[in-house]
Amino acid sequence: MKSKGMYGDFFLHIDILIMMLIFIAMNSYLFTTKITINVLLFFPLGILIYMFSEYLTHRYFFHIKAPKNTFLFKLIKRLHYDHHKKPNDLKLLFLPIWYSVPSLFLLSTLLFFSTRSIPYTLSFASGLMFMFFIYEWKHYVAHRPLKPKTRFGRWIKKTHTLHHYKNENYWYGVSTPFIDVLFGTLKDEKEVELSATAKDLEDR
Repeated sequence: MKSKGMYGDFFLHIDILIMMLIFIAMNSYLFTTKITINVLLFFPLGILIYMFSEYLTHRYFFHIKAPKNTFLFKLIKRLHYDHHKKPNDLKLLFLPIWYSVPSLFLLSTLLFFSTRSIPYTLSFASGLMFMFFIYEWKHYVAHRPLKPKTRFGRWIKKTHTLHHYKNENYWYGVSTPFIDVLFGTLKDEKEVELSATAKDLEDR
């Protein structure tokens, strides 16, 4: 498949399109309010919070041992177990909209109750969504025959490939692997044993 078609697979994916429309609508409203330095500062805060939530969710929720509860098992299976079984399946690459929207709404709601400010909350939510798009793009590139142009991009792709094919217990940061450093899960691939369950998280 040509790279042009691959870009289309990303930007025209229904979940990405819906999130983009939400992002545009939200920022359109934000710019009708008074934009101050304080409002702008919540944008990078949203980025930072998403970076950590991405890592923590991936490690402690997506990689939990197969739950006995049927509903929870089916949820995790769709969100992540199946992705490890079929890493390059396009249908499993993107976070489903029924997961993304409630997750971002929950974080934004917590910020709103802390600040009681709609502009602060919208700026924060914009930061969350901005990082969400970066996450989705980096994850997409990691699983498609696209070669990142930068050294950093190639490194990110490599670490995620190691997570899928070397050992699922390391390299959890998809778009921000430096957070693995903080939690001790960024390892030299030569020091990590090959895992027998990297492709089958259900059997751990």
